[in-house]
Amino acid sequence: MSRRPRIERRQLLKGTALATAGLVFSSLVKGLEPVSSQTLENASAMKGSARRYVFVIDLDKCDGCRKCTEGCHAEMHVPPAWGDPNYEGKQPWIQVFDFADGTHMPVPCQNCQNSPCTKVCPVGATYYSEDNIVLIDQNRCIGCRICLASCPYERRFFNWYDPPVTEEEKKIPYSPDYNIPHRRGVAEKCVWCRHRTKMGMVPACVEACTRAGMKALWFGDAAQDVVSNGVDTARLSTMIQGRGAYRFKDELGTSPSVLYLPPRGGTIT
Repeated sequence: MSRRPRIERRQLLKGTALATAGLVFSSLVKGLEPVSSQTLENASAMKGSARRYVFVIDLDKCDGCRKCTEGCHAEMHVPPAWGDPNYEGKQPWIQVFDFADGTHMPVPCQNCQNSPCTKVCPVGATYYSEDNIVLIDQNRCIGCRICLASCPYERRFFNWYDPPVTEEEKKIPYSPDYNIPHRRGVAEKCVWCRHRTKMGMVPACVEACTRAGMKALWFGDAAQDVVSNGVDTARLSTMIQGRGAYRFKDELGTSPSVLYLPPRGGTIT
């Protein structure tokens, strides 16, 4: 029987355009459902894993700077999104939508714990890691793109052409935790920087948000009731208490692992 791991501050610090923003945000808002303490308790016990990684995104603190996306692009060498001029022409693995009222909403992979993408893949290329992060093994991916059609969050992408690959990237041993070097004809997505989380570090988007002074993104373990922004740590239960935490499109039964905290200045309607 494996020992229950502990996540402490020091460990954590160790180291396209399918719709206009307004239309997309209309669907986002309609898909927000409140999260109860019982929901979190049930989620913590899913799949028998000792870890239950979660994102907490505080919409009250996000100013739409897209530093999270920039951090993701730099860390993961994100491939181009052919035909999409946004995000410097790269795939928006974490996309920041604008409510047009001064509030913004970053949307990474929701890391669903009842994910449609893992169920429809005909070759098992999309799967759960032992710590319940949805990964893509590009050595197995056949490029059928069924997973793209199945994702209700539109957080999966496809490499239609050969992505630019540097000589340094060619030297990096391939792993589904990192998916570098990128290749043609396979599906791509945010993998919650699993190569970093395995070392007790927060994902690159969280680190970039904190460095920019926003501190809107937090990452941690619901099973341990702890989250971090890469500098500070907090109890997850305390952070969401009284804030009306929501999960995006929770009514679909996908069990997303991203919790959103609404702006304090008003409710999302």
